[in-house]
Amino acid sequence: MPNLSVLSMFRTPRLGALLLAALLAGLGTWAAPARAMAIRDLVSIEGVRSNQLVGYGLVVGLSGTGDQATQVPYTTQSLLNMFQRLGINLPASVAQNLQPKDLAAVMITASLPAFALPGQKINITVSAVGNASSLAGGTLLMTPLKGADGQTYAVAQGSVVVSGYGASSGGTSTQVNFLTAGTVANGATVERSVPDAFDQGPTLTLALDTPSFGTASSIAERINQSFGANTAVAINAGNIQVQAPRSPGARTAFLGRMEALDVSPSEPPAKVVIDARSGTVVLGQNVTLGACAVAHGNLSVSIDTKYEVSQPNPLGAGQTTVVPKTTVKAKAGKADLLMFRPGVTLDAVVRALNAVGASPQDLIAIVQAMKQAGALHAQLDVI
Repeated sequence: MPNLSVLSMFRTPRLGALLLAALLAGLGTWAAPARAMAIRDLVSIEGVRSNQLVGYGLVVGLSGTGDQATQVPYTTQSLLNMFQRLGINLPASVAQNLQPKDLAAVMITASLPAFALPGQKINITVSAVGNASSLAGGTLLMTPLKGADGQTYAVAQGSVVVSGYGASSGGTSTQVNFLTAGTVANGATVERSVPDAFDQGPTLTLALDTPSFGTASSIAERINQSFGANTAVAINAGNIQVQAPRSPGARTAFLGRMEALDVSPSEPPAKVVIDARSGTVVLGQNVTLGACAVAHGNLSVSIDTKYEVSQPNPLGAGQTTVVPKTTVKAKAGKADLLMFRPGVTLDAVVRALNAVGASPQDLIAIVQAMKQAGALHAQLDVI
């Protein structure tokens, strides 16, 4: 169906009624009950979490794409410190003039999974912090990774893999993806485990990923149906307290069965999310409109400046000068008035506005104005 037919349907009574019926039918589809989901997809267990690790290191073996020593002095200083730890002492004159081109200072980040034990491998991300142009082909030297408490929990080392490439010649260059960040699969070895309170205390707390009073009550009721009354209590919209066995083995088996239970979560609230930077509008479930009329026109202002030479009379005493000549033009586009009936979904509004040529920024302004007028029945989040 062409885009202009959407607007014509709103202007033709009979077709408008047919469109409204179709929209209401579509609205009924949008409002269908949520499908059942496993509890593990809705909640996380308090205390069972990953921990962020960070470290500073050096990548060597670059093909002339490393940091420039004159602009990034800490790279050379790091290399000299490493030489000293390895028993290599350079003369002062050599150390001061050292300018390696195959070396880059990097930051290493990683996520330490819950229950990780010493000896396990984890993935790491390596990112340049100097002015290196590429980390392709480099090797990360042994680097300790520390947690927020300053303790070392893993040690990283390995070949950096960059998911991109670039080439340059004669002042012309081309690049695909980023060359200053890469990964090392299984590049870090866990050296210390993180203490947890998983097997301590008679209860566990389930935290909902999306707080909802209805979903919390449904999860608690489903757990009580499977494991007995008073096993779970919904404390609030985001937390559920569960009575669990004290034995680690029994507790693990209990959580395995509990997480596999199916629950039908409550319908999420109607919401519209707007990203003003990229002009993106995301429509949530059950978004509808009240009766409203929308008129939106474009106003464009153009300023054109030309410079003309003012030549004085040959017999006069004046001087030749450059005089700017500015022309200002303002043009207001035609405002298309659109009428929307109660209960029409925002999807129909977006298609109608697209039919009259509204830009993404125009659509954002119209949606915000609808919210201010009370015609948009949804939460409006601008990010």
